[in-house]
Amino acid sequence: MNFIVFLGSVRDSTPPRPKRLGARVAAALTHHPAFAPHEVTLIDPLELDRGPLFKPHFAYAKGKAPEPLERLAREIGGADGYVMVSPEYNHAMSPALADLLNHFGSSLFSYKPSVIVTYSAGQWGGARAAVGMRTFLSELGCLPVSAMIHVPKAQEVFDEDGDYLAGVDADQWEGYIGRALAQLEWWAAPAARAREAGMERPEAFTRDPSQRNAP
Repeated sequence: MNFIVFLGSVRDSTPPRPKRLGARVAAALTHHPAFAPHEVTLIDPLELDRGPLFKPHFAYAKGKAPEPLERLAREIGGADGYVMVSPEYNHAMSPALADLLNHFGSSLFSYKPSVIVTYSAGQWGGARAAVGMRTFLSELGCLPVSAMIHVPKAQEVFDEDGDYLAGVDADQWEGYIGRALAQLEWWAAPAARAREAGMERPEAFTRDPSQRNAP
């Protein structure tokens, strides 16, 4: 199967130190053993040129969106599940992650599972951001699995390549992360089979928010 890991950070400076802490967490997830049988793509918003103004992919005429958005739309639509990696900003998810995901309609994400991953340089691991992320991701249609991953003091767990630092109980972390990724895989597999079988899905949001309105 195909999975996408979204890195929810565009901060590439110091302070804070170390910079790009989320990149360490995202790297650790992409090469976790649970993902070994699958294809995993890391999406880093710093590498995407979305233009100076916010304009969603679905607001463009078909095939007329900027190539980075077109390419990412194809990747999102072709994925079987998602891993959302976010720091915590004022008890909420990363504005960078929200901005990136808001460029795409729920029709690309819907009927697929997701995993919530939060991190911090402090003791809480971004857990409070995860509360709002459940609502956000549910609205996109990629329902979060029950297990979540929180990484407090991430700079003491992973190095810049996403490998465990000396003295870290790697087995404990592998089991903790693996539990959530196993749930992702468990839900993604039957959903993928349903799509392959041509199982009919209710209409998803593809044009504008009025499609969600009650009659």
